Amino acid sequence: MFENKERTELSSLGEFGLIERIKSLFPIQNKSTLVGIGDDAAVLDPGNKKILLSTDLLLEGIHFDLAYVPLKHLGYKSVMVNLSDIFAMNAKPSQITVSVGMSNRFSLEAIEELFEGMRLACNKFSVDLVGGDTSSSIRGLVISITVLGYADLENIVFRHGANNRDLICVSGDLGGAYLGLQIMEREKKIFLENPSIQPDFENKDYLIERQLKPEARGDVIEAFIKQKVKPSSMIDISDGLSSEILHLCKASNLGCRIYEDKLPIDSLVSSTAYELNLDPTVCAMNGGEDYELLFTAHQEDFEKIKLIEEVSIIGYMVTKEEGACLISRGNNQYDIKAQGWSNFIDKD
Repeated sequence: MFENKERTELSSLGEFGLIERIKSLFPIQNKSTLVGIGDDAAVLDPGNKKILLSTDLLLEGIHFDLAYVPLKHLGYKSVMVNLSDIFAMNAKPSQITVSVGMSNRFSLEAIEELFEGMRLACNKFSVDLVGGDTSSSIRGLVISITVLGYADLENIVFRHGANNRDLICVSGDLGGAYLGLQIMEREKKIFLENPSIQPDFENKDYLIERQLKPEARGDVIEAFIKQKVKPSSMIDISDGLSSEILHLCKASNLGCRIYEDKLPIDSLVSSTAYELNLDPTVCAMNGGEDYELLFTAHQEDFEKIKLIEEVSIIGYMVTKEEGACLISRGNNQYDIKAQGWSNFIDKD
């Protein structure tokens, strides 16, 4: 990382100076990257594989609050949520482009913190930053990231491939990111009312990390290869389990049965949910931003899936006519409704 000790105004570097500083952070790591930052366009040579591409846009005040989100964490998360989209196709991410809109309230040191987080995320999965754009902004910080990945066509997993009676599986545990957000919002409100009171995150580190520093599940993709398992359909959990399972159902023209007692819910998630007068199951089903992988698999792969660490089998697919339902611990049946994050719900 650069060793700037004092605040450096971005105006002293200019756009090209800033780009050169960013370029020095990201040495090329993939043979498929022929030309990265520094020309009119990146040049990639993936060979005979198929290219996958996805883009996410993050807006200050909508997707993140800099009152409690450190810039390094924001940079890390902004890359990870994009890589997660490629992993959700059973593919490997290889390159990203990053475009940032910023106001003059940000110094060079602040932007370097943002890109340092991005660098850490890229290095974790040997991803190259190969270009992008920078611009001024009068509406806060804007981050747009495009990710490219590759896979052989026969290995790509789509949302529409599930079959009746396929197992429904999920990686990791659910609800933690949502509760981490609730805790930070609570502490922000308390601080604004009384700035002399310091935020209290005692014993909540795991939940805060789940919100600020999600991890794309490339390890699960590697486990599929090791166990010789190919999911029949897959999606990452960004908007909540309820929304994502309905996406799989719609794409595959099927219904589902998910069992409440099979949902992977960490004990800290449960205890914190009750502390905040929330239902842990509702947090797990609707919270969002866990960035775990939700996938379906053939029944004959049951034993192989059981060998994959941090993967839980939570139900199975049924016919469309049977509907999408959650089976409670009391054996009651409830229709699953998409109640996760929506960009276009009026927040007022």
